[in-house]
Amino acid sequence: MLTAVHPKLPMRSKTVSRQFYVNALGFTELGDPDFQPYLMVRRDLIELHFFEFKELNPLENYGQIYVRTDDVDQLYNKMIAVGIPIHPNGQLETKSWGQREFSLLDPDNNLITFGQAV
Repeated sequence: MLTAVHPKLPMRSKTVSRQFYVNALGFTELGDPDFQPYLMVRRDLIELHFFEFKELNPLENYGQIYVRTDDVDQLYNKMIAVGIPIHPNGQLETKSWGQREFSLLDPDNNLITFGQAV
């Protein structure tokens, strides 16, 4: 039986990724904070893992995850209120495929999309 998935995304700097996910997005850090090549964070039921890839060129990074939420409008408004930049092509809207969603890019150009079925 499958019970969970924890995506692994590349990061160039644990310090920068930690600041974005913990300080800006409200995740909690898990694991060993002193183990530099790896970062694990959690918010609610979502857990994300990051591996160090110092040579990553953000313009060539196509890492993406889709996070489901039960109140996408509230999440979007909170992100806007604290100044999280929304992807220029990822403003909150209802899509033709039955999802209301928005997207943002992390410091390493990983695309994070938050969505809710409508």
